[in-house]
Amino acid sequence: MAEEPRIKVTAVDDDETILEIYETGLATAGCEVRTFVDPKKARDFFAAARPEELPDVILMDIMMPGVDGISLMGDIRTRDAAAHIPIIAVSGLNDAATLNDALLFGAMDYLVKPFELDALVGKIKKAAELSRKRAPKP
Repeated sequence: MAEEPRIKVTAVDDDETILEIYETGLATAGCEVRTFVDPKKARDFFAAARPEELPDVILMDIMMPGVDGISLMGDIRTRDAAAHIPIIAVSGLNDAATLNDALLFGAMDYLVKPFELDALVGKIKKAAELSRKRAPKP
């Protein structure tokens, strides 16, 4: 039987410790991880990425300097090639208004920091399944 393709995850967070957790923990769970500490560089990546470079799932911090996660989600959603990619908002904010904004502007799920890695991996697997069903066919 064919091996399941690795889930490609792009994570955007201004906290390098969180990005290290993603890189090590998610790689152990079988994910291929690309990280951005600078949300502007992430926006540039999504603007220029070829379809094969795009991830299956995006992990997005909400509170970041320069460009916040809500704005970046909206920007990604306007790009035809990336509009189908599920976004999981991961934030230290745990209030209803932030959760509502994240879901309104394109997040399919929300996880509050600190989080359990197993819970995150479960959400990523569910999101990747959805992403592969929604992806434009070549």
